[in-house]
Amino acid sequence: MSPANGHADGSESCHDIGAAQLVTTSVASARSAAPQCAPERIKDLVAQLEIPFDPMVIEWRVTNTTKNGKPRGQVIPYTDQRAYTDRLNKLLTPAGWTRKYTVHTSANFERSKDQKTAAKVFVTCELTIFDLGTHAATGEEWADDDNAGTSAEAQAFKRACSCFGLGRYLYYFSGDWVDVDERKRPKSIPRLPQWATPAGWRQGQRPQREGGANQSRPEPTPNDAKRRQSQKGDDDAGALVLAIETLHGSLGNGIYRGLLKTIARAWKASQIQDIGLLQKVLTYMQAAERGLRRLDDAVSLTGPEAINPILRSLKLRSLHQVDSLETLKQIVLALEETAGRVKR
Repeated sequence: MSPANGHADGSESCHDIGAAQLVTTSVASARSAAPQCAPERIKDLVAQLEIPFDPMVIEWRVTNTTKNGKPRGQVIPYTDQRAYTDRLNKLLTPAGWTRKYTVHTSANFERSKDQKTAAKVFVTCELTIFDLGTHAATGEEWADDDNAGTSAEAQAFKRACSCFGLGRYLYYFSGDWVDVDERKRPKSIPRLPQWATPAGWRQGQRPQREGGANQSRPEPTPNDAKRRQSQKGDDDAGALVLAIETLHGSLGNGIYRGLLKTIARAWKASQIQDIGLLQKVLTYMQAAERGLRRLDDAVSLTGPEAINPILRSLKLRSLHQVDSLETLKQIVLALEETAGRVKR
């Protein structure tokens, strides 16, 4: 899918350094109080989430325009986040899901040749569906936009939804060219293919290939395909770099730099060229962020002084010296054990 509709984060995974215990998300406590969801229920929920939105709520966004000749624009379908929340509320009720936002800002991004750097707003949305689990995704917008926070929030939320299958079908559209007016608004909109409607989807119709919204469009030349593939790779890598860099503030220098060094042998995320390696770094950092939240929860029960003997046993003077998931895991588990004794 084109970057205008957003790039969805991948699913979480556990790794060989013992992160499995650590990556248990905050939803675990919420789910422990609720009945376990049967496999049939999970399968049915995912199937219901994957059904396309009603065409009545679909809008079309111009993503590219021609510079010469007749004004033309490339359009893709989308819908606002109200359609996503309506679907979640209908399937799960408002009590069946929740979301949490974290906002960061940065001023170290190149915007154009005329403006070396500009500030950006980053919003991370952690979406929890109590019967299914939790997924997180990040949205971004230039800070000088009056609606930067709202736009980044909606983008992050919709990307997180797509991890559960909701709205993911929109990623199959690569854009159709239509005439646009002087304000770059489409004069007409394409017709949705049958597979992109609820009725067609329920009948078993599915997109055959990326860009299925316009089957009559000529096949791209080899050079066009290479250029598009390269651009998609750049977009995916850029989104991962942004997601990693937004975690710097919440993790602190120690573990942030430590994970970059041990996993990717890099000082900055932008130095990593391999998308798979970027995704691995992001997964580890998200695990570390959850570990720190667990640490905060334990400290709220034990008091901050309880962490000092644990740090001394690991020959550390402060949490700022923690630079690996394994060390963080040891501290979290030890403090949670102390917190358990306090609660008893």
